[in-house]
Amino acid sequence: MKDLMGKAIWDYYHQENPQDLQTETSISELDELPVQYLFRDFEDMNEIEQKALELSRGKVLDIGAGAGSHSLYIQNEKNLDVTALDISPKSIEVCRMRGIKKAVAENMLHFSGETFDTILLLMNGTGIFQSLHVIDIYLKKLHSLLNENGQILIDSTDILYMFDRDEDGGVYIPAEGYYGELDYIVHYKGESEDPIKWLYLDFNTLKNAAENNGFKIEKLLKDEDAYLARLTKE
Repeated sequence: MKDLMGKAIWDYYHQENPQDLQTETSISELDELPVQYLFRDFEDMNEIEQKALELSRGKVLDIGAGAGSHSLYIQNEKNLDVTALDISPKSIEVCRMRGIKKAVAENMLHFSGETFDTILLLMNGTGIFQSLHVIDIYLKKLHSLLNENGQILIDSTDILYMFDRDEDGGVYIPAEGYYGELDYIVHYKGESEDPIKWLYLDFNTLKNAAENNGFKIEKLLKDEDAYLARLTKE
């Protein structure tokens, strides 16, 4: 991993000629992602993010913390014990520089030793699951990190709307695999990461996977094709 997302976050924080990130998927063209968006305040976050942060309680784990904006709000505005976790070393360095007291650069599957009352997975939190083939591995790990009365707050988007439809309303989707399993590529300053697997889940598919792994699930909020869900232990 070249850690291009981390490099962009580092460059923006230190004002070392930051440039916009570019992202693309196997079903979408190149798109600009302004790095400053990753540093936004609570007021500039979307309704789903704001709702998840408002519902956070107890000891919190922020998975895929990025530049740490969610963790900062939880630590500084809600005065909660929060750990920012991200696979990107440079992002975690910036989290620490921004004042986050607990920040860990590690894959969530290898993270252990603590349990939490709230686990956050935001900005298409289901993406980290990669594929339906391995989603059980991630859900079992999340189950082990969660306290008995804890909650997982996770968001995703049903991307069925991105596929073409016929005149009768039928949707042209891939014959093999699940339509929300995409290849995701990040570009920054002329460099490109190797494609990673990224998973967008419709609510019913997430519900089935969650219930198969010992969770109860409820949909807390819907915003067009996006939603926020809460998972709790059965």
